[in-house]
Amino acid sequence: MEAKVGHIQFNVRGENLPFYKGLLGFLGWNTLYDVPEMLGMGGANGQSLWFGGRVKEVENDYDGPGMNHLAFSAASVAEVDAAAAYLMEQGVPLLFETPRHRPEFSGDEQSTYYQIMFETPDRILIEVVYIGPK
Repeated sequence: MEAKVGHIQFNVRGENLPFYKGLLGFLGWNTLYDVPEMLGMGGANGQSLWFGGRVKEVENDYDGPGMNHLAFSAASVAEVDAAAAYLMEQGVPLLFETPRHRPEFSGDEQSTYYQIMFETPDRILIEVVYIGPK
């Protein structure tokens, strides 16, 4: 068996659905479904992310049990920088001194791991990363 990720659903506050639609649209994803309490966004390889706009108010600590972060692969350093600029225009702060190269993750001296990290309005930690030749 070779199972692939089909979809992931995040529970978010309904008022934040436009944030996810804008971000995923910027990253090249298509809108699959869009109603007041549910947003579905599709990637190029058939995967999808769903955002349900009803939540219980509980503490979300991305360093506790559960998902730590969601990473989107970029095709170049320039694409990571473009995502950083988009987020700054939206007033979303970047975290952990990013954008930056992470040589400890690159594997060799000819490659780079270049990332940004940020938190969504619902405290979901997201990374946009380029891994490849310098």
